[in-house]
Amino acid sequence: MKIVVLAGGTSTERVVSIASGTMVCKALREKKHAAVLVDVFFGLEELPEDLFEGDYDVEAASAAMTACNSRLEAEKKARREFFGPHVLEVCQKADVVFLALHGANGEDGKVQGTFDLFGIPYTGTGYLSSAISMDKGLTKQFFRENGIPTPGGVSLFRREYTSNPADYGLQLPLVVKPCCGGSSVGVYIAHTREAYEKALEDAFTYEDELIVEEYVEGREFSVGVVDGKAYPIIEIAPIEGFYDYTNKYKAGSAVETCPALLTPEQTAQMQKYAEEGAKALYIEGYCRLDFLMREDGRMYCLEANTLPGMTPTSLLPQEASVLGMDYPTLCEELIRLSLKKYQ
Repeated sequence: MKIVVLAGGTSTERVVSIASGTMVCKALREKKHAAVLVDVFFGLEELPEDLFEGDYDVEAASAAMTACNSRLEAEKKARREFFGPHVLEVCQKADVVFLALHGANGEDGKVQGTFDLFGIPYTGTGYLSSAISMDKGLTKQFFRENGIPTPGGVSLFRREYTSNPADYGLQLPLVVKPCCGGSSVGVYIAHTREAYEKALEDAFTYEDELIVEEYVEGREFSVGVVDGKAYPIIEIAPIEGFYDYTNKYKAGSAVETCPALLTPEQTAQMQKYAEEGAKALYIEGYCRLDFLMREDGRMYCLEANTLPGMTPTSLLPQEASVLGMDYPTLCEELIRLSLKKYQ
């Protein structure tokens, strides 16, 4: 197949997206697909007629995308349009677009909606479920309405909020995080009032809407859901602190165990919540849901990731490997499942 692996973009997860896209593109070419790596924001200087033919240097394409990082902010200010030169044209020439985008303008339904209008097939779920899942406030509402346990919390808006947790029926310690961020960027755990006020100040530099929720102390887990069925559970135990951006992407920063060491009953319950959570958010194809479990066994679903990371340290590939599925085969499987909605 002719495949565009779309990565990069403008979000705080741009670097992670490039890493995911590079890995996916290499894997698909290993499977003999004509895959090319394209930056959704910076695009292509020109659109060669033979782009999908012959040899292709994935590493060179990845390096060129990375080189654009330093001028991202200036470019964002200089222009209004999101899609870079020739991006939509090359995507229309492909059999499918593998979305390796993460965060805003990529995982939030905007690209998906555009592709729907242009008739471009893509991997992952559609625009509506992408938008709902990207908004952590909406996600919590959908979880509650469908009986999926999630930490108590509220949405705060920059234009109108108080810094007193008691005004919202909450008490310290609390977790403060951007409503639509990813990769734990801008996430703070506040144990004191001073730390809480500082967390609000810092988190509002990322977005105008925040989620403040009760702090759940316990073990951290993640569960992939592919074609409606839960994959083996993976436990993440950061060596220091919590599972923040550094611990997610720096090798050796966390101990990851898959399958997680849980009782059969706990495993079945968490996988059930994961499947129900994906269904509650109307997610098609594949996703990954994050959980916390207290010492007493109570579980809480935190959020869903509709375009899970596909970097060397990402969780979904580790879960798939337990099922005997290597990385290139997983990439092909995600494409196969995603194309079902176009049949």
